Amino acid sequence: MRDLIVAGIVIGSLPSCYRRPFVGLLMFSVLAYMRLQDLAWGFARFERWSFYVAIVTFAGYVANKNKKPPVMEMRTQMMAILCVTVGLGLFFGKGETKIDFAPYIEFIKIIAIAVFTTALIRTKEHLRVMVWVIALCFGFYGVKNGIAAVVRLGRLHIIRGPGGMLADNNDFGLAMVMAVPMLLHLGLSERRKILRRGMLAMVPLTMITVMATHSRGAFLAMVVMMFVLIWRSRSRMLGFTIAGLLLAAGVAFAPASYFDRISTLREVEADGSAMGRIEAWKVAGRMIRSNPVFGVGFNRFKTNYLDYEPNPSTAQLQGGGTRVAHNSYLQVWAECGTPAFMLYMGLLFLSFFDIWSLRREAKRRYHSSWILSYCTMFETVLFTFMVGSLFLNRAHFDLIYHYEAIILVFGQIARLEMRDESSYPLRPGASMRGSLVAVEPRGFRRRPRGTRGFRNTPLTA
Repeated sequence: MRDLIVAGIVIGSLPSCYRRPFVGLLMFSVLAYMRLQDLAWGFARFERWSFYVAIVTFAGYVANKNKKPPVMEMRTQMMAILCVTVGLGLFFGKGETKIDFAPYIEFIKIIAIAVFTTALIRTKEHLRVMVWVIALCFGFYGVKNGIAAVVRLGRLHIIRGPGGMLADNNDFGLAMVMAVPMLLHLGLSERRKILRRGMLAMVPLTMITVMATHSRGAFLAMVVMMFVLIWRSRSRMLGFTIAGLLLAAGVAFAPASYFDRISTLREVEADGSAMGRIEAWKVAGRMIRSNPVFGVGFNRFKTNYLDYEPNPSTAQLQGGGTRVAHNSYLQVWAECGTPAFMLYMGLLFLSFFDIWSLRREAKRRYHSSWILSYCTMFETVLFTFMVGSLFLNRAHFDLIYHYEAIILVFGQIARLEMRDESSYPLRPGASMRGSLVAVEPRGFRRRPRGTRGFRNTPLTA
């Protein structure tokens, strides 16, 4: 029955995906992040639904007479150059193992979807719907697994993701942490009580889900996430107070197995997993020094591991103990070389720079705005990923490239609105530079006929 429901949803959406490619992007995101197909148990679980949706969506985009091209900005150009650089590393990287093109093709698809996103999200309403869809995809698993974790309280059960990029518990934990700022900010900005309460209720359950993954990297990312959210809040004292209450609740109700897992962060030398990561980082350093330009080849860290391990164990010599990099930055650097690493880091830092410049300009103009809220949301998501990926092989996490594309179009949409001063009329006799000009009611609300999306109203004197 589930298979028929999933097949019906996807197939039924294809005509809309063709007529309105933005709907196709939303459906593709649902299949990628909610993993709708993994909720089925039969034929629907193994069908290439994402491929079908992508083909129909792209065909609809090409046939659309009013289509707009992708945004040709520095970051989209860097993504394209990154694809070329990584591809060159396949041929010029060191290593005698056979070249496997399948992972590289998947990487090209990730970049293509990110660039394609900049062609389809061109309005504030598109941006808002895209963010809501991604947040709800992860919020679904936050609620589902959070409730399951509460029911199993006291019994060890490591929760893993549904499949795909979320299959591993560490990857799943990181994605859930990245979802918390989105759920929180969307909930706080929503005017309808039922939606606001629903979104905010997802936040603690999603945090419980993160704990249930028993991922230490996700735990550290969650700490950073909470700190950034509090630091950007209007009342830091209240924020730290709430964080203290959450910590107390966690200490009171979390199972002992979770504390045993997290406590190993203080005893690195005694933890075999942590020491294995440190050893893998040393091996990555040797790869970088020996192959600074093209690396050892995309997705070939593990197959070249023993060549750079001076004291391999018996298990490693038998092929069963080689490791991955356990660090996204070292993974890119060791596998793809220094130019690819610089491009990868450049994409992250340019996204931060865009957010910070937007916040600075928005704070100069507005007392309260959806732009400021989104800046905090995206900034927290990026910080969370950067900390969590210190301990995971998530360099080619399609979610982060998608976020970078969304941040790019967010910057363009926000700047366009800030240039349109008529959207925020000034008080009589006030200048744009010194006035508090807008308080914006955000979220889903019934509007008069002929208006859509966010509404802006000036502050009263």
